This record gives sequence, C-alpha cells and structure tokens, in this order.
Amino acid sequence: MPKKLIRRYLPDHHKLREHKHLKLFGQLLHDPNLWHLNRRSVSGAFFIGMFCAWIPVPFQMVLAAGAAIFTRVNLPISVALVWITNPITMPPMLYFAYKLGTWVLGEPIQDINFELSFEWLMNELGLIWQPFLLGCSIIAVVCSVGSYFAIRILWRVHVFQYIKKRRLRRQARDNQPN
Repeated sequence: MPKKLIRRYLPDHHKLREHKHLKLFGQLLHDPNLWHLNRRSVSGAFFIGMFCAWIPVPFQMVLAAGAAIFTRVNLPISVALVWITNPITMPPMLYFAYKLGTWVLGEPIQDINFELSFEWLMNELGLIWQPFLLGCSIIAVVCSVGSYFAIRILWRVHVFQYIKKRRLRRQARDNQPN
C-alpha cells in the first residue's frame, strides 16, 4: 500500500494522544508501533477495525483503540475503520447480520418495528438476540480475516510493482548513452 496516500488521510498522532476518549490509555499511546505504516501494522489494524465494526455496542472506537494498543498495530486505522458502521449504514448492516443469523439457525425472521428506546431493547431484542449476535459474529470474523489477508496481499503486490518499476528505471538509466 502506498504509505504517502495513507499518511495523507491519517490524523496527526500528537492530536490523537490528546483526544478526550483516548487519554484513558495514558502512556501506552507513546508506543511508536501504534503509528507505523508497515504491512504487519496496517493488516492488523484492518483486522481489528473490521472486527470491532461488527460488535453491536456503543463506544466501538474505544474497543478498537484498546485492541490496537494491546496488539501494537496502527491505532488510527483501527479506530477509523470502526466508522464503517455509522448511523446511516448501521441499520442495513445489522439487519443483514440478523437475517444471516436466522438463516444459519434455521429460524423464521421476526417482524420487528424498531424504536430507539430502552423498553424496545428489553422487549424486542430479547426475541432476536441469538440470531442477531450469531450473524454479527460470523460477519465480524469473515470481514476481519478477509481484510487482513487482502491488505497483506495488496501490500506485497504493491511492493513487487515498486521494485519492478525501480529496476526498469535503473536499466533505462544504465542503457542511456553518456
């Protein structure tokens, strides 16, 4: 992966260290491995970010940050990938997870009228929690493992292309008459 392109869109790590929700990690944020852009760090960050994006809890960013710090992978990428599930994309994604869970368990799909209230959570979610969490778990594992290997392969392909271009430039330079 092109480091310059990724680096252009990443926030400054000094600003992230001062973020109000990340301050709870204290001195752990000073580990330089959290800010490196290499194949291991970026692919691990994709694994964590994609997995945490499918965990249906609030504060997914804090979970992703904690996992990135624990595994010493790129923190900004891990936290940014959690935003795949945002208020716009979350309803269809979570409904798909529920449908996948019902299909795997062989249960019928319940007719659910969503409300954003505690009462709805206690009544309706109690009926669908098993297929819902199973679907979220399956998708989390598939997406995180798939993105991990995809990034590793893309990174390797990019490096090979870069080496090939460099070799061709060198040959063209050496073949020019003096």
